[in-house]
Amino acid sequence: MSNVRQERVQELLKRAIGEAIRREFNVSDTGLITVNDVECPGDFKTAVVYISIFGNADQKKRGIAVLTEHRGRIQGLMAKSVVLKYTPTLRFVVDDTLVRGNRVMQILDELEQKSPLPEPPEQP
Repeated sequence: MSNVRQERVQELLKRAIGEAIRREFNVSDTGLITVNDVECPGDFKTAVVYISIFGNADQKKRGIAVLTEHRGRIQGLMAKSVVLKYTPTLRFVVDDTLVRGNRVMQILDELEQKSPLPEPPEQP
């Protein structure tokens, strides 16, 4: 199977799943749920959906629970917009790379503020 085809299908799934989540769930209840990436094997029978949830701790917990509970509904909506031989079984995984990346940037900023770079010595 072509890698280009697999990437295109994964991108279509990502968009369809994101749209289904946006339409079905209220942000005030579940927090803002975004789909960061979708990974599928070559047969497209399963899909790992990497998500981020922005909100307080209760919203994050509720967001994961709602996604898990309504997985079948999301799969059905996705199947209507992306026609494949098999409808992939979705598995949601919380992707915290954005949070970790922001934390690293914050630490680097703090270090930069504490110790300014030394000025190069003047040349005679």
